[in-house]
Amino acid sequence: MSAGSHRRATLYALGAIALWGTLAVLGLELRAVPPFLLVGSALLLGALCGARGLRPGAVRPAVLLLGVYGLFAYHFCLFLALRLAPPVEANLLNYLWPLLIVVLSPVFLSGVRLGRRHVAGALLGFAGAWLLVSGGRLGFAREGLAGYLLAVAAAFIWATYSLLSKRLGSFPTSAIASFCLVSGLLSLGCHALFEPAYRPSVGELPFLLLIGLGPMGAAFYLWDRALKEGDPRVIGTLAYLTPLLSTLLIALAGVGRLGGLALGAMALIIGGAVVGTWPAAARS
Repeated sequence: MSAGSHRRATLYALGAIALWGTLAVLGLELRAVPPFLLVGSALLLGALCGARGLRPGAVRPAVLLLGVYGLFAYHFCLFLALRLAPPVEANLLNYLWPLLIVVLSPVFLSGVRLGRRHVAGALLGFAGAWLLVSGGRLGFAREGLAGYLLAVAAAFIWATYSLLSKRLGSFPTSAIASFCLVSGLLSLGCHALFEPAYRPSVGELPFLLLIGLGPMGAAFYLWDRALKEGDPRVIGTLAYLTPLLSTLLIALAGVGRLGGLALGAMALIIGGAVVGTWPAAARS
């Protein structure tokens, strides 16, 4: 991989991570909106980011199925997990996906091997995410088992979707628009089946627009470009910057505060990113 390609992929990944980092703070303004309605509406807006790619029949069925697997099945499992298990533990298990991207890379991609630095960086990142999400305290309850399994399934789905996107590689990034469109419609169908009817208020509409065009829209396009041009072992490690940025933005919004534990967690995540990405940059 050339140095230029590595830099571009890193910038694409950081762009997606930056947008995903805003999801929690924007979601605070939309906490009254039922989850499937929020995701469905946001994904339909996200389809607008690549509206020029929305051509009937332009996306092969197998590729479209992969996109629906990634965008719809991931959110479906995650939201069910958050309902069936304590949200802190479920969210932490969901954050296994960057680690899974790193460790599963040799399974899905030919010519890719794991170095000790890749594994160490991903583990440091997960340790930091654990401290940020849980505050160092976890209590896995037996009655939440179904939710925990769904959270792990969500992590596995997003990791394998990401790796399969790189493995296929032949479909254009504009196909993400079709992924968003179909997944958004399926999410709205789940809203109609499982959630009470809800009409967003005028005050909620700007935040819904921001989520749809940002973390639930443009971020997916940037992530796709990053994976196709970059090293998934490096990108997976960088992904642990997402909970770090999310925590910082929530603190800046005045909803939370940064204590010594959070600062230690951030040091672990940043350290993991340095350990996991520096050698790749140096060899490119």
